Parts: sequence; C-alpha cells; structure tokens
Amino acid sequence: MVTVRPVLAMSWRPVLLRALRLSRLPASRWVSYVQGQSPGPRLREYFYYIDHQGQLFLDDTKVKNFITCFKDKKFLVFFFKQVQRNKSGRYEEDFPYISPCGREHNFIRCDDRPIVFTHLLRDESSGLQRLSYCGGGDQLAVRFEPERLVMLPENGRVYHPAPEKSGGAGLVKSSLAFELSSCFEFTGGSNSGSPTHFIWDGKRYTLTNELIPLI
Repeated sequence: MVTVRPVLAMSWRPVLLRALRLSRLPASRWVSYVQGQSPGPRLREYFYYIDHQGQLFLDDTKVKNFITCFKDKKFLVFFFKQVQRNKSGRYEEDFPYISPCGREHNFIRCDDRPIVFTHLLRDESSGLQRLSYCGGGDQLAVRFEPERLVMLPENGRVYHPAPEKSGGAGLVKSSLAFELSSCFEFTGGSNSGSPTHFIWDGKRYTLTNELIPLI
C-alpha cells in the first residue's frame, strides 16, 4: 500500500496518487475519481475535503487529523484565496466548491462551509479587529463585523460574513464560537431562540441575521 503525504512545497501540485480510490460523501453517496486525473489535454483534477475546524485534506485521506492535514501557510493562502462555487460542469453536486489554478481544478467538499474562521486578530495600534480563517493568519482574514454574526439555535453554530465568491458566509470554529458565546444576548433573557444582540467592546450591536439565507 502506498502511503500518501500532503505536499507542502510552494509548487501547488499535490502528489499524484497511483490507485483508484472511493471517497465517501454525505448521505452515503459515493463518487469515484483518481487524484490527478486528466479529463482533457493539460488538465488535472484533484479532490479535497475541509472539516469543521478549517483543516484541509486530500479527500481520500483515510485518517483526517492535524497530522494529515495541509499546514504550509503559503499553500493554504493560495488555495483558499481561489475558493469559489463549482460551476465547472463537473462534480458540482458532490464537490460544490472549487479552487482553480490555471489548468488544475481542485474540487472541494466540506463538513459545513469552505471558510472556517479560527482566530480573532487584534491590531492594538489601530484597533482593527479581523477574523482569520483556514490557517492563513493575517493573510487570510476579513474585518470583524459583530452585528452580522449569526447563531443557529438548532445546533449553536456561529457564522460570519466571508468572501462572496466562496459563498458569502463562513463557519466560526467551535472553540472561538465558545469564546464569543457569552457576548450574545437573547430577548427576554431566554436562550431558546436566536440571539438578538451582541455585546462587544462595551457596545451593544443589534444582530441583522442577514446571513441566514446563505447558510
């Protein structure tokens, strides 16, 4: 059996797997592919998975954890800056997102959203606050907008605006969402429904909930 390890070089091109594998998809559906397959002249296709912690894996990696995920920051920044809806005409249902790179198509499926916010960055000199996502540090970050946060009452997951081309809404990593949870305010003090306000840095924001149609 061939052991495949993520390529962490700047060359963008991951290892070409040597065998056909089956990758399990949600709802017990299966799709077959070969990593690095070429459906046309000078075209290569690769397949990836993003978990709810924002970690990136080759889709057919059997054990997905911190050891097997991609960690090279330059690779992650390039990859996630290209993430967009898959409108390629291939694998659109099973891999709803794609990160194109020239003649390489990198198809993506995810546990929830392709953008997962992992850290809140604060610039002490300017006071600017940004949310960083998917291992990119300050090179993958958006301005923190407290009033646009959304918490879903059915599962407690929190979302924040993300780049529009990647779907417009990103998941907030569970550990960060837990830190923010005490700042949510519920009408009448009840936690049974959606929060209505967010208290941040001494200011009370009315939540717009405008992201809900995107989730």
